[in-house]
Amino acid sequence: QVQLAESGGGLVQPGGSLRLSCAASGFSSNRYAIGWFRQAPGQEREAVSCMGNNDGSIYYADSVWGRFNIAKDSAENTVYLQMNSLKPEDTAVYYCAADQTITVAKMLCVWPGELGSWGKGTQVTVSS
Repeated sequence: QVQLAESGGGLVQPGGSLRLSCAASGFSSNRYAIGWFRQAPGQEREAVSCMGNNDGSIYYADSVWGRFNIAKDSAENTVYLQMNSLKPEDTAVYYCAADQTITVAKMLCVWPGELGSWGKGTQVTVSS
């Protein structure tokens, strides 16, 4: 059974940084794509960043390009999202997601249907 567990959220001032973690079990991030999504109050969920299996593919939403960085620790089966230069509009619940039919980063991030596995989310609040 695939389980994804996010951690690392919190309250940070504008311009600050946070690193989110997604620990995966029952699933190898080396075989399938895995990614980060977010949902702000009253808004639709949106893709933030995704990483392919071992194909080297990475996708970033335009809104986070140059500020966020996705990385993976294969030994720990954990994916990280380093978030820098945070803005109030980055405030949202951040979710980790994967699907065992998708291996390419962009495909996971733009997939029109429901993905197979989701974590419970971690709250990120950017405010002074």
